[in-house]
Amino acid sequence: MLKDLLHQAPPECFTLGWLMSTLHQRSFGIVILLLGVLATAPIGSTIPGLMLAAVALQMIAGRHEPVFPQFITTRSLPTRYLIQVGGHAIPIMQYLEKAVHPRWPNAFEAAKHFVGVMVLLLTAVLLLTPVPLSNIAPATVIALISVAYLEEDGLLLCFAFVAAVVLISVASAAVWGTIIGVAAFISRIL
Repeated sequence: MLKDLLHQAPPECFTLGWLMSTLHQRSFGIVILLLGVLATAPIGSTIPGLMLAAVALQMIAGRHEPVFPQFITTRSLPTRYLIQVGGHAIPIMQYLEKAVHPRWPNAFEAAKHFVGVMVLLLTAVLLLTPVPLSNIAPATVIALISVAYLEEDGLLLCFAFVAAVVLISVASAAVWGTIIGVAAFISRIL
């Protein structure tokens, strides 16, 4: 699919609108994967995190493909960037497809309705956990969920959901501990 996309790419510039209209049903998975990978950066995960939240809310609402404001979808980007990213991604995806492939269709069908909810919860962890480099683990799990979603792999999706629940629990405990610690500190000062 990625090879076909790169062959169809306009010669000079492309837009996010063109990319989403070309991908149709898979656009949610691709957008979440790209934003999840971007959110793994130690600095600057806020913007991809906010975009992930918007995409997750659209999935929960039942949209067929993500919708962004016109100033985002019509902005021209150099096609060479798409070719470079795709050139690096194709060998990785071919390697992943040896292990990740459609399986456990019943589990996938049951779980795919919760992808948006899990991505939204992980995005909250990504944005709200007050620990340096805490964005890497939730962003990685988001990327894992998107790969399972794209490949319709029920086994990997179930594994990613378990990892997400563990991560959300740990992050919730960290946030709660921070709140209790700050409250105790403030009560000692007063």
